[in-house]
Amino acid sequence: MFYEPRNGHGLPWDPMKAIVAPRPIGWISTIDAGGRVNLAPYSYFAMVHNAPPMIAFGSEGLKHSAANARATGEFTFSLATRALFDAMNASSGSQPEGVSEFEDAAIPAAPSRMVRPPRVAGSPAALECRVVHALELQDQDGRPSNGFLTIGQVVGVHIDERCLKDGRFDMVAAGTIARCGYRDYTQVTELFEALRPTDGGAFPPVR
Repeated sequence: MFYEPRNGHGLPWDPMKAIVAPRPIGWISTIDAGGRVNLAPYSYFAMVHNAPPMIAFGSEGLKHSAANARATGEFTFSLATRALFDAMNASSGSQPEGVSEFEDAAIPAAPSRMVRPPRVAGSPAALECRVVHALELQDQDGRPSNGFLTIGQVVGVHIDERCLKDGRFDMVAAGTIARCGYRDYTQVTELFEALRPTDGGAFPPVR
């Protein structure tokens, strides 16, 4: 099968999101200009740079999280886990502007240190971010897409030490989950390790 997205796929369900998967879930909290808190999950999410660390989330339409991050320059990411799935899913509802999903879904919040938006208290890891890029995506012909990309530099990192094993963050112990397209999700339950050709036969030194 081959298709051009502009002509449609002809299937009962769009395969694109299932092909580009699994994807980390960007559980993003923000504060608007009036000090009201918002929390929502985004399946267009990734780490995009290492030094300095930067993460990005994409929003189809200028939704509350993207609008707030653009207006205030800050957001936080909380790791979504299997134990927190119901809370994460509840926070995906479409709430009126100014309604806090923390309160609406009874999700405990914890204060951040470097930015104003709080983080999810029960999450085993959270990243505090300051916005460095915020833009509307354009298609190949330069037309606006109504898709908005927000990139934040990580300025603070919270880790539950129970998820640190031999100096590494243990995704299995954390119960990290990911989005897999349609209404499917997966949980990290098994890992395998491999050397790169450039590693010279040994793992690189700790940095």
